[in-house]
Amino acid sequence: MIRFMGLFTIIPATVLLTVSFFVIFTLGKLTSKQLRNFGIAIVILLWFSAALIFCLGIYTIVTGEHPMVRMHRTMMKNMMMQQGKMSQGDRMMRPDVMPKR
Repeated sequence: MIRFMGLFTIIPATVLLTVSFFVIFTLGKLTSKQLRNFGIAIVILLWFSAALIFCLGIYTIVTGEHPMVRMHRTMMKNMMMQQGKMSQGDRMMRPDVMPKR
């Protein structure tokens, strides 16, 4: 199911590319050099963002796992491992990890 979620990244990438087209279209009508340079910088950022989103979709389709879900699992696993390494004194200090009597 998650593999097909990668296909939905086509929508935001297409929106960003459409916005960049209109920025390029507007650049043709500008006469100010500073505004033209700013518009080119905006277009480059929009293209980079669209490429990043599209690559995220390809990664999700190929691996079947979203990178954020993978990072969350790794963080939770590390947290559980650290909690298991707590000494008995640390466990006595924490009220949520009270020893059973």
